[in-house]
Amino acid sequence: MATETSETCNPNTRSSSTSEAKKPGYFPLNELSHIKHVIGVMSGKGGVGKSSVTALLALALQKAGYQVGILDADITGPSIPRLFGVRRSPESTGNGIMAAATPGGTRIMSLNLLLPHEDDPVIWRGPLISSAVKQFWTDVIWGDLDYLLVDLPPGTGDSPLTVLQSLPLDGLVIVSSPQELAQMVVRKAVKMAEHMNVKILGLVENMSYAVCPDCGKEISVFGPSRAEAAAAAAGIPLLGILPLDPEFTAYCDHGQVEVYSGPLLDRAQGFVARITG
Repeated sequence: MATETSETCNPNTRSSSTSEAKKPGYFPLNELSHIKHVIGVMSGKGGVGKSSVTALLALALQKAGYQVGILDADITGPSIPRLFGVRRSPESTGNGIMAAATPGGTRIMSLNLLLPHEDDPVIWRGPLISSAVKQFWTDVIWGDLDYLLVDLPPGTGDSPLTVLQSLPLDGLVIVSSPQELAQMVVRKAVKMAEHMNVKILGLVENMSYAVCPDCGKEISVFGPSRAEAAAAAAGIPLLGILPLDPEFTAYCDHGQVEVYSGPLLDRAQGFVARITG
């Protein structure tokens, strides 16, 4: 459901996610986990950089002083461990599986951490995918978190449906790119959220343009920005736009996203200020 920015979640309010997780229809949260806010990051289609936006939001939240985790719900195409340079299998205890810790202190859980090799394919049908998402919530020990970001797979299939139905989301951040096709599928994602009565926190247009390293000119690689028009048409807030940044891409490729401190992070901090304010 579309909302104004002033109605977005505030970290100083009650810890709704832990208590709401006990309501009928929600998966039960692991008893050793205490999570104040849960935010989904969603896109209507693949290839828009949703996972990199999730990573940027996590970094920005940490910079703001929050304890942050990422639940990688993209079961068949997980990429969060690679971005953060985490390869060790998580530790298992009698009370559950410990969320893996990144060098910077973000806690993550992804199916890729449980595979023998990170390039092993996950060839599962919908029920198994939904079961994995449930286990990442109920069987993983997240500890004390201010924010858990849920990196959703593209589209409106089994995994997004499971998350929207069964996790106590405070809201969704929708990620898109300038192409008209991406804008069309954004509307699909927004309509799905409306059907599920999940709040939309705002739209981020990723890969909006590139900056020429020689002359500084902005180049609309994927066509002109449609961010304002797309947000207005969907009736949701526009958090802002992100350009292509080769430096950020290089850090992601080398599993050192937490080392990045460039302009994309500055913009992500602005997004976070609006979401948490």
